[in-house]
Amino acid sequence: MQRCTTLTLARHSRLLLRSKFALAQCQQSAAMSSLLINQPKYAWLKELGLSEDNPGVYNGSWGGSGEVITSYCPANNEPIARVTQATLAEYEETVQKTKEAWKLWADIPAPKRAEIVRQIGDALRKKIKVLGSLVSLEMGKIYVEGVGEVQEYVDVCDYAVGLSRMIGGPILPSERPGHALIEQWNPVGLVGIITAFNFPVAVYGWNNAIALTCGNVCLWKGAPTTPLTSVAVTKIVAEVLEQNNLPGSICSMTCGGADIGTAMAKDERVDLLSFTGSTYVGKMVAMMVQERFGRKLLELGGNNAIIVFEDADLNLVVPSAVFASVGTAGQRCTTTRRLMLHESVHDTVVESLAKAYKQVRIGDPWDPSTLYGPLHTKQAVEQYLAAIEQAKQQGGTVVCGGKVMDRPGNYVEPTIITGLAHDASIVHTETFVPILYVLKFKTEEEAFAWNNEVKQGLSSSIFTKDLGRVFRWLGPRGSDCGIVNVNIPTSGAEIGGAFGGEKHTGGGRESGSDSWKQYMRRSTCTINYSKDLPLAQGIKFE
Repeated sequence: MQRCTTLTLARHSRLLLRSKFALAQCQQSAAMSSLLINQPKYAWLKELGLSEDNPGVYNGSWGGSGEVITSYCPANNEPIARVTQATLAEYEETVQKTKEAWKLWADIPAPKRAEIVRQIGDALRKKIKVLGSLVSLEMGKIYVEGVGEVQEYVDVCDYAVGLSRMIGGPILPSERPGHALIEQWNPVGLVGIITAFNFPVAVYGWNNAIALTCGNVCLWKGAPTTPLTSVAVTKIVAEVLEQNNLPGSICSMTCGGADIGTAMAKDERVDLLSFTGSTYVGKMVAMMVQERFGRKLLELGGNNAIIVFEDADLNLVVPSAVFASVGTAGQRCTTTRRLMLHESVHDTVVESLAKAYKQVRIGDPWDPSTLYGPLHTKQAVEQYLAAIEQAKQQGGTVVCGGKVMDRPGNYVEPTIITGLAHDASIVHTETFVPILYVLKFKTEEEAFAWNNEVKQGLSSSIFTKDLGRVFRWLGPRGSDCGIVNVNIPTSGAEIGGAFGGEKHTGGGRESGSDSWKQYMRRSTCTINYSKDLPLAQGIKFE
């Protein structure tokens, strides 16, 4: 009887085990099938080398054994796929491999390095539409902006190729006979790149292409909410390196959260840390880097203003203001957040803007006809509602918008608020959402002062036909921003000009002009080719 009972229990246990295994398989299968990547509509994601589960570490080989995170689509809040982040041990291994790769990369002549950058640009061109679609799907910006963002990376690659034959310092006249005085520029070494969710391709591209051409190696930590884009871009870059028999760790990647970002900021082996994100986090990063006397490149927040004078061409003003305030659902660092209108045109412009806002086509970001997509996260929706409530409490009037839209995803109405004081606390707060504060001014001096009174100093613009005012705006008592525009909006910067801002925006400059200098170290070199030893300033030491 006992044997019979034992056998019965054993069979029951096996059946229970099989049942649990079958249930686990069903749950796993259901979880996989619920991922967008497994739906026929999104099969194109696999063209980028993505799968249900993706390794979030690359240092010449793929890995990752940290926290598994799920990437969600902001347009419907459905899961796209999963990424396994880096552990601190894997970060350590990656830094070591990346530093080792620099010894090889730095010895390659700059034009030869640029040939690799050119190939990266070509590889991106081949996948520009599918990669742009991923940006749209994962970040939430509209399709044309997603493709445009990849185009920025391509354009900077082209820029960096030309730069490779132009890097150099001057030969300076020496006051001593038989002496030559020159400036020598060399790469800093390892460039750590921390990027934000709103431009998950372009900001890395700005840093990566120029840093590589200058002779640096790169370690990238993208935003935790856009990890699939980081993985897809790294796969494209890694393939180019591998095809050229170069160490993949020249362009390493560690997906992760604050622990990886903190490690990069504190790591003395990271010779330059480029951080793009909020002013709040940027300040903490800056302090950690400064504590070790490290080099940093900061691209932080912006509270950007358009100023419209009485002589402005309103046919330019309205579309400019709509694009700059509504584009990317207000999630650009160059988004227009303050619109200052001369009292003589205030009512007319507000009325026209309100009509234009109602015509903005809202919908799925990957639909080519859509102009306005969702916010990136549910938290952003909460920040949107909180900002509107604060604006009302501080005397603002909602002219249009102001509500969360009744549809799947993180959609909110683009919003215009009037009646606030220029120095209201909410006006001086950069809320990363599509809210435009409209202010009424009387004089040029007043408008310029209001533009400059916020803590950030990224982008600014005036609309006027007065040539004298234009040059006053560009002059020492005009805008204090890094980007100063006339008769165009605050957003939409070109890669040929150095991008960045002053004050709490961080002071960094990326992309064009002489921004390459931030990725290199300068040495002043004096060479004595004579047989004498004259001293500078005529000093005699005999």
